[in-house]
Amino acid sequence: MAVNLTAPQPDELLPVAGIRLATASAGIKKPGRKDVVLIELAAGSHTAAVYTKNAFCAAPVLVAKQHQKQTASRFLLINSGNANAGTGEAGMQAAYACCQAVAELTGKPADSVLPFSTGVIGQPLPVSKIEAVLPEAIARLSAANWFDAAHAIMTTDTLAKAKSVQLELAGQTVTITGMSKGSGMIRPDMATMLAYIATDAAVSQSVLDEMLHQAMAQSFNRITVDGDTSTNDACVLIATGQAQNSEISDIHSTEARRLLNALNDLTRYLAQAVVRDGEGATKFISIAVKQGQSAEECRQVAYTIAHSPLVKTALFACDPNWGRILAAVGRSGISDFDLGKVSIYLGQVCIVDGGQPAADYTEEKGQLVMDQPEIEITVILGRGEAEDLVWTCDFSYDYVKINAEYRT
Repeated sequence: MAVNLTAPQPDELLPVAGIRLATASAGIKKPGRKDVVLIELAAGSHTAAVYTKNAFCAAPVLVAKQHQKQTASRFLLINSGNANAGTGEAGMQAAYACCQAVAELTGKPADSVLPFSTGVIGQPLPVSKIEAVLPEAIARLSAANWFDAAHAIMTTDTLAKAKSVQLELAGQTVTITGMSKGSGMIRPDMATMLAYIATDAAVSQSVLDEMLHQAMAQSFNRITVDGDTSTNDACVLIATGQAQNSEISDIHSTEARRLLNALNDLTRYLAQAVVRDGEGATKFISIAVKQGQSAEECRQVAYTIAHSPLVKTALFACDPNWGRILAAVGRSGISDFDLGKVSIYLGQVCIVDGGQPAADYTEEKGQLVMDQPEIEITVILGRGEAEDLVWTCDFSYDYVKINAEYRT
């Protein structure tokens, strides 16, 4: 069950002028399940995207990167149930074929279609099944279909993850709506499993690119469920320009900062939603590392804690076995540690002070924190001014069960 996360309601997801969506059931993995999403972008839209750095990146990632460089994007084609990863040249041809099928039905260039896939790795993409439902999807394109689309991109997710925000820019109402999916194989190195965010604001291409990278840095690139980076990770940010605001062309302008703040709020919500719905998760964990020599050093310590199976299973068991956290900090690879300056906190409870057990710590105090569904772990390194933050979850019995039975 997701940790303090509720599913979005249909009326909470606002349409974005210049964006239409549709879903269809191709039966890629399970008959009758919505597993294909088509997103249409209005002419003149700008698109920014970031992709996985996994060396075995999926065929649709390679094709999407290629197409994005060649022409303006007009459609996103997404399927769940099959990752089309580890499929070699046949996978590339399958991704091209899906794009060509959209092109033939819409009269738009094939390279204006960006393909995305998520699901089982190493299996051939059933192109004919996807092609068969495209006419239906095109006929059902509507600005009101964000809710259905958020459900159709899910795999092991237990809840859809989507949100809308609005703000005023120079007297014009601007809308941002986004959705993400992901529950396992989550340790992004750029974004998350899949995320799609659209705004009707007018934003120049260079500013949109910068906004996406800044938003990713404080959201999707701060989460981990299990330390595994997917072959298919992608995040797309679209600006349709339909809100009639003056185009934002300076990232340092007041309007750019206001739009970026709203985007940050939305991406942070979507990123945390992925962790809250982590496979088998029962706890949501914030790990803050402070007084490091660099933000990179702080992240290194935070991720070592977040990826420790011993820490994650103790969190699941509500066991205040703080020695596991101490050990993770110690093996994080930081050189020239002055242990006498290190302090560690569970919530507001100091468990380690100056590199040794805090004088006033008791098991009862630690237990009160560990019993909560949301826990903050704070590490003070005492060696600089930098700090950073990572969000993760625990490891439960269900994580093993879900992944042991993933293909069955």
